[in-house]
Amino acid sequence: MKAATKPTPSAGQYVAPGEGFLEHAPEDAIDPAKARACVISYGLEHTVSYGGGTHAGPAAIMKASHELEKWDEEFWCEPVLDYGVVTLNAPPPIQGDNAAALDQLEALVEDALEYGHFPMVLGGEHTLTAGAIRPYARRAAERGETLTILQFDAHGDLRSEFRGDVLSHAAAMYHCLAPHDNVRLVAVGIRSISKPEIPFLEANKNRITTFWGKDIGKFTPEDIVAAIGSGPVYITFDIDGFDSSLIPATGTPEPGGLFWNETMDILRLVGQKCNVVGADVVELAPQAGLHGCDFLTSKLVYKILTYALYQKKT
Repeated sequence: MKAATKPTPSAGQYVAPGEGFLEHAPEDAIDPAKARACVISYGLEHTVSYGGGTHAGPAAIMKASHELEKWDEEFWCEPVLDYGVVTLNAPPPIQGDNAAALDQLEALVEDALEYGHFPMVLGGEHTLTAGAIRPYARRAAERGETLTILQFDAHGDLRSEFRGDVLSHAAAMYHCLAPHDNVRLVAVGIRSISKPEIPFLEANKNRITTFWGKDIGKFTPEDIVAAIGSGPVYITFDIDGFDSSLIPATGTPEPGGLFWNETMDILRLVGQKCNVVGADVVELAPQAGLHGCDFLTSKLVYKILTYALYQKKT
């Protein structure tokens, strides 16, 4: 049987050169037919319960990326020139309720995968992950595989609802696990969890492995990779996983979190040893005068793409 060919993306689906993620990338690096990564901005913000502003996160990340140096001293090159990245045009207005919004994002991620792209979703509130992972969970199930979500976060996000919102940002990981028998979770940096989350956590010990914030410095990147095991990996990075001294520009900043170098050590080894198939970076709430948070988040996006798409060649 002849293998099905992948559809060819149209240039009109993406922002013009100079306007997307890493604006100064040469033409060859942002050719939709050649690029391996696709950045999807999705500023969903319906259920934020403390500090707001995550709807502006994607634009702030994009703007900061225009100031990033593409040269990576770790790899002694400009990795994006190898794998290439395109930025999807802004979607139609985000649907007004989270159920419809998750369906909308699911379709955007599905299209990117059909084009052979590695989707990188920029959020927006963490709720969006429950929609973004559906195409991966579906593909993994068809192959008889388990999809592992690698969650960087301050919060467990294992409530079934929060303050009357079933599809709340505080329930993001619950709604990634509950509908999908073939999805498991490895969570890193958790240091804020509520009593209502504990029954679900304890009932799913075979599906959830947690590296608690209180144990940072005791667990290693190798421990995390061992917990992930085999199969496809989806990275969801809530930036409040970082210590609040690094990232105050988020809805619920928490002390006692991860710092840059130890986070890179984890992402580097995961990129080397695991099959990372997609990612999102969420919960940046830009604040005037704190553009360093925007820049850090933008650089995080570039590093995740590079560790997932470039370093296996080195």
